[in-house]
Amino acid sequence: MDSRAQDRDLTATVHNDALGYPVFVADDTASELRGFVRDRGDAVIVLCDAAVPVRAIAARVAATLGRAPVLPFALGEAQKRWSTVERVLDALAEHGVERSNLVIGVGGGVAADLFGFAASTYLRGVAYAHVATSLLAMADAAIGGKTGVNIRAGKNLEGTFSDPVAVFCPIEALDTLPYRNVREGLAEIVKCGIIAGGDLFEALENVSPHPFWRWPWVELVAAAVEVKTSIVAEDRRESGSRALLNLGHTFGHAFERASSYRISHGAGVALGLRAAGLLALRTGHFNESDHLRVLTLLTLLGLPMQTRLAPDVVLAAMQSDKKKRDGKLRFVLPRAIGDVEYGVEIPTTQVRAVLDCMRRSPEDEG
Repeated sequence: MDSRAQDRDLTATVHNDALGYPVFVADDTASELRGFVRDRGDAVIVLCDAAVPVRAIAARVAATLGRAPVLPFALGEAQKRWSTVERVLDALAEHGVERSNLVIGVGGGVAADLFGFAASTYLRGVAYAHVATSLLAMADAAIGGKTGVNIRAGKNLEGTFSDPVAVFCPIEALDTLPYRNVREGLAEIVKCGIIAGGDLFEALENVSPHPFWRWPWVELVAAAVEVKTSIVAEDRRESGSRALLNLGHTFGHAFERASSYRISHGAGVALGLRAAGLLALRTGHFNESDHLRVLTLLTLLGLPMQTRLAPDVVLAAMQSDKKKRDGKLRFVLPRAIGDVEYGVEIPTTQVRAVLDCMRRSPEDEG
């Protein structure tokens, strides 16, 4: 991605009050990271995704902190398993990590989930900070304290609630990503825009026709962080309103699992946002004009909105959804842009009808 850094806003934005730990959003967060670690005075070890661009970022992080050891691990949805966590835990033990040490993870959403989970279980919990290298991690996965891995029965079914001590979102890391990864990461920011409405959704509409290098990334990521932190602060363990952040995710996780994770998380969420809108329309929870605005934005961003997955396969994948209550699926649905409800029970016949519609393009919805 050609980001044209000289045209970007380089001012750091710090969010601290809502969650009790800082989230730094800036073009380059090296000085914030260095100051944070210096103030803590902890010995540091760096875990990272083994992908070459991420390893390079991790090496710079380690150099910034005085050549901390860097431990790379092959990551992806296929490796987001307990077996990988065991390798991480063994490596922490082999390097003599103690409870007073600081573990820093570098990588995208899978890294945030898996390294955060490992840190929360090692010695019954060591301090963990994350350096987010993907848009998905910056806008969502690294923030909020949900960690976990996939098991055979479903996605993220093994995990913990464990807050990081800090999150760093260096916008310059987006320069290392393929265009597709950045684009799919936008699904989580669109989700935040639908939840919050107002300025964030309108900002996405305004920038969507322009190339990425012209986007005000610091402001957009910071706005998404504001949405997430304000919701999480009210419901740390997802017993109520935090479920709003699952907009599009009941469908999205099912699409991922039904495709054997050939559909990425970002693509799954984008598909899920369209599906949630369709379900809300069918059940009288949404209006056509706002649905059209969402579809138009998703289209301008080049996000996927159609899948050929068989409805029965997707419905089967939905049965492992964490938000089920008394065996019944519960959905997060939009009532309007800026007005979203959670805990909505919908008959399976309606869900199946939406999944049938998802096999057709948005132009054929009517």
